[in-house]
Amino acid sequence: RDFNERCVQCSEVNWGLTDGGRFYCRSCHNVTERTREVVNTDFITNSRVQSITKGLKKQEKTDGGCEWYICEGFQLVLKKQVEALEALGVCPQMKDEILCNFWRCYLQKSKQAYCKRPAGETVKALSVCGSSTDVDSDPERPSLLHLLSLSESEGDLQTDCSFASSVSKVSESTSVYSGSVDGSLYLMKNQKEKLRMTMPMTLSFCYMALLWVREPITLSELLRFVVEGHIPYLNVFQHFPEKMKLCGLDLKIFCVESWPTYEEVFDKMHELAAFLDLPRFPDITESCFLHPDMLCMKYLMEANLPDELHNWTCRVVKKIGIGEVDFLTLMPGNKSRRKVKYDVLATAVIVVVLKLLFLLDDHYEWLLSEFAEERNKNNTEGGPYFEFKKWYEVVKHSLDVEQKKLDEERAKYLWRCEKPLFYSVKNKSKVLKRRQMVVNLQNQFGKLSGSVQRAEKPNPSSFQLRWSEENTDGSCFHGYSLKGILQEKRGLLTAMNPDYWLCTVKLCNEKLCGHLAHYREVEFPQSYHFVLRLFSFLLRIQPAYIHDEVCMIEHKLFNKKLCKKLKYNTVLRK
Repeated sequence: RDFNERCVQCSEVNWGLTDGGRFYCRSCHNVTERTREVVNTDFITNSRVQSITKGLKKQEKTDGGCEWYICEGFQLVLKKQVEALEALGVCPQMKDEILCNFWRCYLQKSKQAYCKRPAGETVKALSVCGSSTDVDSDPERPSLLHLLSLSESEGDLQTDCSFASSVSKVSESTSVYSGSVDGSLYLMKNQKEKLRMTMPMTLSFCYMALLWVREPITLSELLRFVVEGHIPYLNVFQHFPEKMKLCGLDLKIFCVESWPTYEEVFDKMHELAAFLDLPRFPDITESCFLHPDMLCMKYLMEANLPDELHNWTCRVVKKIGIGEVDFLTLMPGNKSRRKVKYDVLATAVIVVVLKLLFLLDDHYEWLLSEFAEERNKNNTEGGPYFEFKKWYEVVKHSLDVEQKKLDEERAKYLWRCEKPLFYSVKNKSKVLKRRQMVVNLQNQFGKLSGSVQRAEKPNPSSFQLRWSEENTDGSCFHGYSLKGILQEKRGLLTAMNPDYWLCTVKLCNEKLCGHLAHYREVEFPQSYHFVLRLFSFLLRIQPAYIHDEVCMIEHKLFNKKLCKKLKYNTVLRK
């Protein structure tokens, strides 16, 4: 009652006290640096002296842990992930200026912070983000480091005393054990109506921030860095502070035992952008890495294809208009526009160009290879002619080796984390004892068998397959020529092959069946399947997703001819 200053955020005069003795605004949950000094409380009955010590802000539990909430755990996960991305070279502004604001907006939209308490809800808004203890920080734009203050020695998250006690009573009354305050409530059915935070959604947040700042990291690369261990995801809760006890239902939320999938992270990112009511993202122009012309150049190099193919990919991109800014730029909430998968789109353009030039029907490409082989024997000037057969043999060998190595690494991967997990307090001692026995046995058998310790993980790279032009064995095809399969017509180089086969004549409804076209390996030529397999390995996705984009590009490219054919078939039926 004695503190009458207005709140710097909402200008209200409605103050309360935290357990640490700080004043906080009951309207917007902003926490100030002002504290209440209690001179003497001996004459007050049933009262508690408010501590103003900086290090103690929450009442510790009997087991040595502190009260923490699920959103605080996800904040720590985001912090670890964005720090890993910064170590990979992304701009430092992505954490404080982009991802931080996305997270604040999500907390407000999901009514966990920065909002008035919803009437009639058990789980009320937490003052998660307004509790930074850094005096110099801007209260309007706190950095993610300040939001995640549970991991800092100088900060802690503030919660309303009455709310914490009410949630604690509900948690204590339930039979399901949870280390967090709201672990059991978080998985209730009414929480599913909102866009509930999950572990794959942390990667959706990261990809959304990367897309906003137009960093040269595609979604497939982001997920590959996760699998390779460069970005924390599996068992990331091991980095939680010791006071954040994780057990029971918390494990269902933070403990994942599968790799994140491309479609899940991609769809959640678009759903999240619409949920946050984000404006139009920054334009994807020709100078951006995510533009198809740029990505086609990257994947042509990684697929060991001739550099001259890039001119053809640029012509296809320009012809069908998939390089336009309005087509590439993300507009959240616009359901009429198709969602662009930049890396998948670029690889599909390359597949279409290969079909235009080599047909990929298990016959024509081998005839061209024989012709190029004969020309190379007699060719003494200029670069060698590109041989599809030789390229197939070289790339297939490298692809098989890398695929086998990947399969072995996945088979040997240890899903169990080093930190013991337990779903019940009763089983805690048994789990810790068994874990210690397992560690001791592993160490003893390791010494007896003389097993070699795991080698350090290699440095992250955008390229999985590397080809050097300095090799004298002819395994690099970047400088090879396409003269053997091209002819000049009206001042332009065109393909000698006048034919083309379509993957499908009519596209499916993507919203109903999930795909534009159905892909079955036995129904398509082996050369076509090999090219899809190559790019699906590079992107770590199923070949069917690349096949969908190929069908979409073909229908844009041959739209007029398809319309004439459909009209002709309709007339014949009549």
